[in-house]
Amino acid sequence: MSKLSVIYKKWLCRTAKGYEAWLRKSGVEIGTNFRLYNHKTISIDTSSPGLLKIGNNVAITANVTILTHDFCSWVFRNLYNDYIPGRKKVVIGNNVYIGQRAMILKGVTIGDNVIIAAGSVVTKDVPSNSVVAGVPAKILSSLDVYYQKRKQNMLSDVREYAQNMFDYRGEYNIYDFKEEFPLFMKNPNQYPTDFVQQIKNVQLHGISDAFFAQNVPLFENFDDMINHWKK
Repeated sequence: MSKLSVIYKKWLCRTAKGYEAWLRKSGVEIGTNFRLYNHKTISIDTSSPGLLKIGNNVAITANVTILTHDFCSWVFRNLYNDYIPGRKKVVIGNNVYIGQRAMILKGVTIGDNVIIAAGSVVTKDVPSNSVVAGVPAKILSSLDVYYQKRKQNMLSDVREYAQNMFDYRGEYNIYDFKEEFPLFMKNPNQYPTDFVQQIKNVQLHGISDAFFAQNVPLFENFDDMINHWKK
């Protein structure tokens, strides 16, 4: 890469959208609604950009590494006086979440509707509709089982979080509950505009109107939820 190209890349990659644009320009195939969080900590192998395909609705978080090659021939060359190429394609399907510090190695295909837990090292293909974790990553459960478990524990988890925030602040502040909004929000017009906007920008990424329309909250409003726990 020329000095001018390095400068251009550094300038373009100042933002997550810029980094995405750089990946596309480099030849990485990327679908729609691609999300990069803390993009400056993410390392995506572009040495062979045609070997990386990323589907729709993929979220990649901090310190994730994706590799389409290795350099094992450093050892082969010195011991066997031989050089074996080390490139292989990586495919990431649709609706995939890759947690912090996960690593995706060359030759891996990740199916649709997959959660890669934080810290996982993915060395083998991951089937669709699954949750994987560990080093090396193994199937933790099906996505459906994991979803039902999270759903079952949701109220107790939120209640514990609310109590911790009350102990910290001495009050229940609605701005601490942007992630918990489905429990109490049906009509966004009842809430502060900036609060709703943060939900739309961070939690829902442009699908907010459809979500609000079909959401059936467990509580009438935020105060109703808090008062329920105070009883």
